[in-house]
Amino acid sequence: MKTSFVTLQQVEEITKTYPTPFHLYDEKGIRENARKLKEAFAWNKGFKEYFAVKATPNPYIINILREEGCGVDCSSLTELMLSESLGIKGEEIMFSSNVTPEEEYKKAYDLGAFINLDDYTHIQFLKETTGIPETIFCRYNPGGVFSLGTDIMDNPGESKYGFTKEQLIKGFKELKELGAKNFGIHSFLASNTVSNEYYPVLAKILFELAVEIKEQTGIAVKYINLSGGIGVPYRPEDKENDIKIIGEGVRAVFEEVLVPNGMKDVAIFTELGRFMLAPYGCLVTKAIHEKHIYKEYIGLDACAVDLMRPAMYGAYHHITVLGKENEPCDHKYDVTGSLCENNDKFAIDRMLPKIEKGDYLVIHDTGAHGYAMGYNYNGKLKSAELLLKEDGTVQMIRRAETPKDYFATFDFGDILKDMKY
Repeated sequence: MKTSFVTLQQVEEITKTYPTPFHLYDEKGIRENARKLKEAFAWNKGFKEYFAVKATPNPYIINILREEGCGVDCSSLTELMLSESLGIKGEEIMFSSNVTPEEEYKKAYDLGAFINLDDYTHIQFLKETTGIPETIFCRYNPGGVFSLGTDIMDNPGESKYGFTKEQLIKGFKELKELGAKNFGIHSFLASNTVSNEYYPVLAKILFELAVEIKEQTGIAVKYINLSGGIGVPYRPEDKENDIKIIGEGVRAVFEEVLVPNGMKDVAIFTELGRFMLAPYGCLVTKAIHEKHIYKEYIGLDACAVDLMRPAMYGAYHHITVLGKENEPCDHKYDVTGSLCENNDKFAIDRMLPKIEKGDYLVIHDTGAHGYAMGYNYNGKLKSAELLLKEDGTVQMIRRAETPKDYFATFDFGDILKDMKY
């Protein structure tokens, strides 16, 4: 059973100031989780988590994680700008991008960020754009199918990302000739894995690659970035990852592969987003309509603009009806938003307690890739983001959009001069 970190009484108090829908984040949970990650990899003296800004691009959240020792993983110009505005620069930034425009490489270079190249052809492109920095990373794609035991986790061979092994080794030789002195490798082979085995298996692939690079090029890889991929249990029956076991699993492979090959000082990096934030955010919404036709429907004041994953991927997000946690789930509903798209459904054929208009619902695990993936279809406006602080108070960390925000990109002319706000 999933339990909400916010109660009905708290929501009733919050909505006196901030109307639903809104995303709510749990500061206490975020901080405790970040500390567990840091502790799990404390055996590696160079360890650092670079929070994937794409997951939750909010400066207040980023600052909380900075206070817990995290850097940032950026993938675009605006994410770099956001980080710069918070005083983050240099080796506190990992820039991992693909199909990268010139201006993004220039910005990352100017900030002194770690640059992670996604493709062999980008070596020449970066050389012509900024020159090659002393420290450089390259993203590895082993191809084929990635499996854990008998379970196929993902298909890197169909992924647009990364260098082949041959390209990477050739690329490192060229980068060294162009002046690079410090080298890192990076790989991302599967998303949202709910398995303690993923990181250790990925680590072994990358550690063995680092040894091979050293043997073939003489280059001693200094940094190994395990990227993201550690998932969260979206369904109540899913087993939660144990970050302590994961950290020890990586340590065992580190000592098995790298230490005997004279590479005991390699620093381990991660770029986690979902694991860092998803369980510590929720979408709070209200039931505003019901519909009784061939199925039973509950209509919410939130929609796919606020949480796209169920509509886009058919992703499961657990739903709690606040105040009815102990009531039987004996009603079957499609829980929907108001977009003119039939896939705007947070749940299909979901067994829930009887829902009445005015009930508050919590949609769980929206702290990552929730607000961030929102859009403005049908002219719907994105909701506010709020922070439930450790002392129990609530702080607005992003206001809700307004119609004026929506029409702002027409401010170059007077065609909407008669718009009434």
